[in-house]
Amino acid sequence: MDFSLFYFADDGTARPGHRYDLLLEGAKFADEHDFTAVWTPERHFHPFGGLYPNPSVTGAAIAAVTNRVKIRAGSVVGPLHHPLRIAEEWAVVDNLSGGRAGISFASGWHATDFALRPEAYADRKDHTLTTVDQVRRLWRGEQIDAVDGNGQPCRLGIHPPPVQPELPVWLTSAGGIETFRAAGRAGAGVLTHLLGQEPAELAEKIAAYREEHPRTGHVVLMLHTYLDEDEDRTREAVREPLMAYLKSSLGLLLGSRRFDIAKLAPEDVDFLAQQAFDRYVEQGLLGTADKLRATVAGFAEIGVDELACLIDFGLPAADVLAGLPRLNQLRKADTW
Repeated sequence: MDFSLFYFADDGTARPGHRYDLLLEGAKFADEHDFTAVWTPERHFHPFGGLYPNPSVTGAAIAAVTNRVKIRAGSVVGPLHHPLRIAEEWAVVDNLSGGRAGISFASGWHATDFALRPEAYADRKDHTLTTVDQVRRLWRGEQIDAVDGNGQPCRLGIHPPPVQPELPVWLTSAGGIETFRAAGRAGAGVLTHLLGQEPAELAEKIAAYREEHPRTGHVVLMLHTYLDEDEDRTREAVREPLMAYLKSSLGLLLGSRRFDIAKLAPEDVDFLAQQAFDRYVEQGLLGTADKLRATVAGFAEIGVDELACLIDFGLPAADVLAGLPRLNQLRKADTW
């Protein structure tokens, strides 16, 4: 099982001037202690994830302070961007890092994000698969068809050429089995989470994915993560920040379904957040290393290849960094 760090913070939880301290210090730790990768997302127009409007920018920053850890986008929202731009930016990250870049592509899920490119919203899933194919071809040194400012057709490639001959690629899935199958057919990995799916359901989707993938593939599971030496102390430490984090995300999730969270009574919001909290504590990497060995082994058994440990959900940065050596001990236990 590979272990990586994943970031998706609410931007209201960090002090001005220090918003990226945890990202950079965590990346340095991951680099020094043989973690596999550091993932940063793409989010727009909302505090939830708002520290990360462009993962190529944060990826370049990570490249500057690390030497070996992989630098990955989790995710680039493919339909929001021209494939030439995606390939150019990540070729720069690949060069800055000496060939450590990788991208998980997402189709996008919130209509407001598509203020950047509203014409791409309706068929965003098809856009994503087309973008993945075009970015891969550009990465290999091929050219794609484009139209210039005079309306004239042209063929364009990218500069600078990347270091890696082939771009490591994943598709991000919120749980739809067809995305798992599409990733398998494309020869890509899958990045997913447990929001809206249970481990047993995930196991079925991984099996379907591996049926499609020509070389078995690579499945990454994002999990909220914080380790302490006492189970009760861990639960109490994460309760307030994780509840606040879940409430922050709730408005975004319901808004994507055209539901106005303002219509919910405060006690209903608290109830939903509490339900989510209990589930994350049960299924995430929240607790002691002794307890979580069985959790990791269970995910390995259903076919997960890498755990992307979401560490920035509101705990003080000093506490998160202090917990990383315990996470490293779990990573090295190697009992799964």
